[in-house]
Amino acid sequence: MQSPFTLTDTHTHLYYNIHTEKMAGQIQRCLDNNIERLFLPNVDYESVAAVMDTVATYPDYCYPMLGLHPCSVKQDYKSELDRIEQAISRHKIYAIGEIGLDLYWDKSTLDWQKDAFRTQVRWAKELGLPIDIHCREAFDEIFELLDELKDDQLFGVFHCFTGSLEQAHRAIDLGFKLGIGGVVTFKKAGLDAVVKQIGLEHLVLETDAPYLAPVPFRGKENESSYLHYIAEKVADLHETSLEEVARITTLNSKTIFGI
Repeated sequence: MQSPFTLTDTHTHLYYNIHTEKMAGQIQRCLDNNIERLFLPNVDYESVAAVMDTVATYPDYCYPMLGLHPCSVKQDYKSELDRIEQAISRHKIYAIGEIGLDLYWDKSTLDWQKDAFRTQVRWAKELGLPIDIHCREAFDEIFELLDELKDDQLFGVFHCFTGSLEQAHRAIDLGFKLGIGGVVTFKKAGLDAVVKQIGLEHLVLETDAPYLAPVPFRGKENESSYLHYIAEKVADLHETSLEEVARITTLNSKTIFGI
């Protein structure tokens, strides 16, 4: 029987569990909760194989994104980018990501992170693909880069968006959807107040599993099947139904990823 609605997890590291007993159970729990589209970002070249193996195992539900995560930008980042670019040439992918800036863990690599970001945005434009942006404690820096690179070929998702209302509107004006995850369920995070004021047409949903589990699993290992808790919270904030949130956010994901 066809599901009454479909939820889309636009950012999950489900592939961490490839070749383990966890994987089948997590996929089944997704399907039990109408989560039938899962987009998988790698983090470095080494993780490409796990992403593609997961996609090959569950081709009806899983879709790959490839890029170099800012926390994986090290001294040899240019050769790492070369390897990832070669992988992209061998595989069908749906976005470049996750890419971006992270000043939480290491500020010393900022110039390398910026260079890697510019390179990968160029790939996305050449391939007509969206980008999936990681931004942690770096909103000013990422907006400066996006202002430099913006044109009608630049679009995608602000993954794990946790910014202010002003930053939300700035991201939207630059052509991005906001990826809303478990943080929207955290009482003191303040993201709920922002999401309440942003139209559903600007949002997509994500888990970032195994990180940032929503309430009631906060602090525990996250999984994509928990996406429905995030969707329910967004539905409450917008005083609408879960089905309507699923319909609009999945439609948004189709617009971005082209599938």
